Amino acid sequence: MTDTSRLLEVLGASVVGRVRESELVVAALAADRHVLLEGPPGTGKSTLLRAVAGALGIGFEFVEGTAELTPARLIGYFDPALVLSEGYSPEVFVDGPLLRAVRDGALLYIEEINRVPEETLNVLVTVMSEREVTVPRLGRVEATDGFRLVAAMNPFDAIGTARISGAVYDRVCRVAMGYQGADEETAIVARRIAHTDERLVNAAVGSVRDTRDHPDLRSGSSVRGAIDLVAVAVELAAVRSMSVMDPGVTLDALLVALSGRVRVREGVSARVEEILTCIWSRWFEVDDDVGSGADEGKVIRPTGATPAG
Repeated sequence: MTDTSRLLEVLGASVVGRVRESELVVAALAADRHVLLEGPPGTGKSTLLRAVAGALGIGFEFVEGTAELTPARLIGYFDPALVLSEGYSPEVFVDGPLLRAVRDGALLYIEEINRVPEETLNVLVTVMSEREVTVPRLGRVEATDGFRLVAAMNPFDAIGTARISGAVYDRVCRVAMGYQGADEETAIVARRIAHTDERLVNAAVGSVRDTRDHPDLRSGSSVRGAIDLVAVAVELAAVRSMSVMDPGVTLDALLVALSGRVRVREGVSARVEEILTCIWSRWFEVDDDVGSGADEGKVIRPTGATPAG
């Protein structure tokens, strides 16, 4: 990497905000270190890592972290049919994403690494430490210069996650990523859904941000919820031949986009639709008289929305 400033400019063109995180990831990779991005869903971890790989012009092997990711799926396997005819020779071995990254000197990106089984994590610990992979009947495969592990993970308390061992943390540089500010999230939505009503974008982002702090919600939505809310509202307005800011349009769009993304706290009696309707009323209901001084702050009943009850 010869021009770090130019690289960061390229990243800025594809990643909204995240200047500090971009600098940290670029610096860690330039130092030939493995990187772990940790943060809640929808904070742009994958977007940032893909952008870095593209800006660096290096290979990028993507692996989805699941409980079914066995060492064989990660490393590779001997083709059973060819083994019968040719035996266990290197020519009949099918490289998995780990060996492809090791041989090519590429980035191995593992998404949601804290969903990966422990035996598979042990394989990663070994290759990070020794920079080589030993495969029975195949032998030792040394990592080409440039190979690094980049991984992303959600917080431990997210559903389906587990704590990763200290051995993994000891071999990576960790970059924490939280939700971005309102202005940056608004820019993300506007970039994804072009030529739409600015009021709709602002209200969608505000609603999503409220879900993260609502006392009755255990977890809120990421900016993806705001993107979907805006996209659905635009199409629903066209279907109904209504304004995109019609209360019935925005309420239904919000319920569709967010009701599956948020989680109600245990012991809370209110249904998710009721909670979201309250959030919607803060951001979307606008009385025609507001601005004229008459009954300022008065809310109106949506005329076309699906009832929350």
